[in-house]
Amino acid sequence: MMAAAADGLGSIAIDTTQLNMSVTDPTAWATAMNNLGMVPVGLPGQQLVSDSICVPGFDPSLNMMTGITPINPMIPGLGLVPPPPPTEVAVVKEIIHCKSCTLFPQNPNLPPPSTRERPPGCKTVFVGGLPENATEEIIQEVFEQCGDITAIRKSKKNFCHIRFAEEFMVDKAIYLSGYRMRLGSSTDKKDSGRLHVDFAQARDDFYEWECKQRMRAREERHRRKLEEDRLRPPSPPAIMHYSEHEAALLAEKLKDDSKFSEAITVLLSWIERGEVNRRSANQFYSMVQSANSHVRRLMNEKATHEQEMEEAKENFKNALTGILTQFEQIVAVFNASTRQKAWDHFSKAQRKNIDIWRKHSEELRNAQSEQLMGIRREEEMEMSDDENCDSPTKKMRVDESALAAQAYALKEENDSLRWQLDAYRNEVELLKQEKEQLFRTEENLTKDQQLQFLQQTMQGMQQQLLTIQEELNNKKSELEQAKEEQSHTQALLKVLQEQLKGTKELVETNGHSHEDANEINVLTVALVNQDRENNIEKRSQGLKSEKEALLIGIISTFLHVHPFGANIEYLWSYMQQLDSKISANEIEMLLMRLPRMFKQEFTGVGATLEKRWKLCAFEGIKTT
Repeated sequence: MMAAAADGLGSIAIDTTQLNMSVTDPTAWATAMNNLGMVPVGLPGQQLVSDSICVPGFDPSLNMMTGITPINPMIPGLGLVPPPPPTEVAVVKEIIHCKSCTLFPQNPNLPPPSTRERPPGCKTVFVGGLPENATEEIIQEVFEQCGDITAIRKSKKNFCHIRFAEEFMVDKAIYLSGYRMRLGSSTDKKDSGRLHVDFAQARDDFYEWECKQRMRAREERHRRKLEEDRLRPPSPPAIMHYSEHEAALLAEKLKDDSKFSEAITVLLSWIERGEVNRRSANQFYSMVQSANSHVRRLMNEKATHEQEMEEAKENFKNALTGILTQFEQIVAVFNASTRQKAWDHFSKAQRKNIDIWRKHSEELRNAQSEQLMGIRREEEMEMSDDENCDSPTKKMRVDESALAAQAYALKEENDSLRWQLDAYRNEVELLKQEKEQLFRTEENLTKDQQLQFLQQTMQGMQQQLLTIQEELNNKKSELEQAKEEQSHTQALLKVLQEQLKGTKELVETNGHSHEDANEINVLTVALVNQDRENNIEKRSQGLKSEKEALLIGIISTFLHVHPFGANIEYLWSYMQQLDSKISANEIEMLLMRLPRMFKQEFTGVGATLEKRWKLCAFEGIKTT
């Protein structure tokens, strides 16, 4: 069961501090090691390790380990080991006697056994170098003295993994690393071995450590939230809903000066919510009236505070004048000290100190006088505002001559500074004017360029509009001509239909021969042809532009090359290569306008019916 619980355990390394192990009598230790089982002389009842390390003390008289408790308590949930012992403390290891085996310490002159890095939350150790005949019961007997064992996983080879209940027990098990283990009194190789105890990595240990870390993080977040909630300012109280009872209570609160600020917010929220209606209008009016009654109280409070401020200003001004008079006396003392009668009797160092003190006191005196003059100027300005005067000039009341002279000097300095400020202002205004002129010139240039660009674009657009208008007029004239032709052809069709009907009736009644009917048809066709020729002559007009003449020449050469004629689509596809803007309708209208040069013929029957245009100019020349 213990082996099944300890599945998945592995090993990991840790570096620990070296422990200086010493024995009081090295000769006794060597004798005991040679005899394999002899207790060293002079070591009974000696403590194995100092109290600063979590390791047990062994009692040789009882031949078993005493109770093991950690000296330094562990921090709960952290899985941290106590600090290592100081290197100068000597650690003494003794022989450990158990019921089934005996453990002998290693030579103290040898270096201590190395360990791996300790994984977080480690409760499992790797024990190597076990005797071949060591059983699980013997291993539990030896290591249960370090603490409660929860699982032991023994391999077929000479090692095993042991998991303890607590983390500090792993430190006690690491203490046994380096001991030589002997089963009974046999010195056989299978009954002896050197133990190597090291930290091991286990999934269960790491999972428990992560759970503890998450629990600590949750506790920390909860603690921080409680701290934030404690430090957060309280939210304003919720405003109650309107009712007649609450309105009566609010009216009483509005009359109380201490509760007015709280009550006025409730009244404002009610009015904004729309609680005012015909039924509650009188009640709200009385509350608004009581709110208005506090205006006089607030103005009185403001007046009292202003009076207190004025009194404080007056006290400050009086105190400042007293300080200034004392500064003037100190400066007068320094001026008297610098005169010839007293100055010659001082040493060089004393003169230097007196000069430094005088300059410092004069600077402080000037600063205090400027502050006092600033306060008086403010008072004069306030008084002039109250009396609605233009600029009254009041003379400064100065008791002492030194203060008057200083005020005069400060006034002159102020005037000079004012003149300099006026000069600087004039220069700034001139610079601004120059800058504005430059900016205006740049703006004018940019505006002129924009206007020129706009004029050019307007001219281009006007030209485009003129060309478009010309094209529209041409299209309109062509449409009118087409309409006239269509109406004329429709009238001719109607006349022909009437003539055909009349001829049929005459044939039926009079029984004319087939030759008479043919003569009538020839006459009708001749009439139609005459009408067509008249229309064509009407349509045929002079050429309008050089472009049309060019088109007629190209079309005539094209049709001359094609003696059997060509349809309008074939002709338009050829002309479009020369002029992409030309349309098939324009070409057809041009051909129809010149019937003596071009004629139209029909070939085919039914679905294969096709209209072709031919060049007939040579035939027209022969006939004429």
